[in-house]
Amino acid sequence: MLESKKVNLRVMEKDDIDSIVEVFSNIHFDEYDPLMLISKSEMTKRFDNPTPIEIVTQNTLFIIEKKDRAKIGLARHFLVQPVSLMEIGYIIVPSERRKGYGTEAAQIMVDYLFLSKKIVRIQATTDVKNKASQRVLEKVGFKREATLRKVGFVRGEWADGYLYSILREEWKEPKILTKTTS
Repeated sequence: MLESKKVNLRVMEKDDIDSIVEVFSNIHFDEYDPLMLISKSEMTKRFDNPTPIEIVTQNTLFIIEKKDRAKIGLARHFLVQPVSLMEIGYIIVPSERRKGYGTEAAQIMVDYLFLSKKIVRIQATTDVKNKASQRVLEKVGFKREATLRKVGFVRGEWADGYLYSILREEWKEPKILTKTTS
C-alpha cells in the first residue's frame, strides 16, 4: 500500500471487482473517457488471466481510498513500449472531486514510480476539455507538451487530448509519499 496524508493507494484485489465493474458500467461517472462496459465475469477473467500485453506493460490498477478506507477512485500505471516510460491515469468518484484527492493520488504515483522504476519520464494524457485533470497534473509538476488530435473516441465524437510529462530531474525527491507497505 502507498500512503500519504489524505489517501492510500493499494493494488486492486479480486474483492474489488464489483466496485471496478460499477465504475466502468456507470455512463455518468466520467464524461471524458470512452464508455467501457464490462461484466463481472469478464473482469474476473482478466484479473485471473492477464493478457501478455498487460504483463509486459506492467499494467497495475490501484484503488484510491480515503483514510477511513472508503473507495473513492482508481489509479493505474503502465509501461509504454518500446521506450520504457511510464504512463499514469486516475479517476475520482464525482462526489469526492475538488477535495485534493486526485492531486494527492497522482503525486503518490509519481513518487512511487520514480523511487521504484529505472525511468526518466512519466506521462499522462487528458481530454482538452478536462480542466480539473489538467490542474491536477500541473500541481504535481507535469508540463504540457503537445495536443494530440483525435486521440480518443468519446461518446460518439473524436476528442483531442493533451500530453503531459514530468522528468526525473524535474521531480528530484518524494513530495508526498509517506509510507509503502505490502
